[in-house]
Amino acid sequence: MEQPKGECKMTKQADVLRLLFPQWQGGNNPNYAFGAELLHFIAPEGKNSKTIRIPVAENYNEELSVQEGITAGLAMSTQADNARTVLEKHQPEKIIIYGGDCSIDLMPFDYLSGKYREKLGIIMLDAHPDITRSKDTTHAHESLISDLMGKSDGLLSDKVMYPIKQNQVLFGGLIEEKLRPQEDLVKGLNLPILSPEVLAETSEPIINWIKENGFEYLAIHLDLDVLSPRDFRAILPAEPGLDAAAFPAAVGEMTLKQIVRIFKDLAKETELVGLGIAEHMPWDAINLRNALTEIDIFNE
Repeated sequence: MEQPKGECKMTKQADVLRLLFPQWQGGNNPNYAFGAELLHFIAPEGKNSKTIRIPVAENYNEELSVQEGITAGLAMSTQADNARTVLEKHQPEKIIIYGGDCSIDLMPFDYLSGKYREKLGIIMLDAHPDITRSKDTTHAHESLISDLMGKSDGLLSDKVMYPIKQNQVLFGGLIEEKLRPQEDLVKGLNLPILSPEVLAETSEPIINWIKENGFEYLAIHLDLDVLSPRDFRAILPAEPGLDAAAFPAAVGEMTLKQIVRIFKDLAKETELVGLGIAEHMPWDAINLRNALTEIDIFNE
């Protein structure tokens, strides 16, 4: 894929490509597909953007098999290729991705890495680091960063054309004491972590990281599970009837208001060129939809 060389300058009316990417196989949860559809509907319409849907396999009722080390590996590979094809064709300056599980950002962020190179910083606003290596997981949504860094050897990591460097990644909202053994790359690579407590009142530590590294552009991965179930209910740990304390992984502690403040503060320092929103789990809408399918008149 050919990429512009030299310095990339933004125009006032930047080309924004929106991708509706209802990919669900990376987390092996069909509800992520519905969550992406609803997220796209909820999001404000842009004045200078175009939306393209990335086709995904819709075999929601089938048990997914592990193929080439990844759950639904063949479908995931095809869908990554579909996303790459769209990006190569449209060559956007900016990208918004509506997902879907966390693996939706693999090809878009790799594209942005090729376009902006060392001037691009990637911020993971996520309760989990998504840096597990392929030998430790078959779920692609757990290996987004390890794939982007070339630290994994899986089917999808082989598709990464412009691996990012260690200094290009920062984790915000990550709960360090809840890291699992398979996520040890975070500490092994000494990647910066800013806890929910650190970011509760200020965005200054992120701004300092941006300045120290000279980043002019940002791509932000917003996994909605960085949010606390007490503040935002459309996330996996907020499933009705579930005790969040019994959830088998870290549960987010940030608020939507804090996340918006971070975005506004960073906009004063650099240019947001990529935003992926992942793991929208609108439980009330999901449960209502499932209930209505059991009423005969909706099936006539």
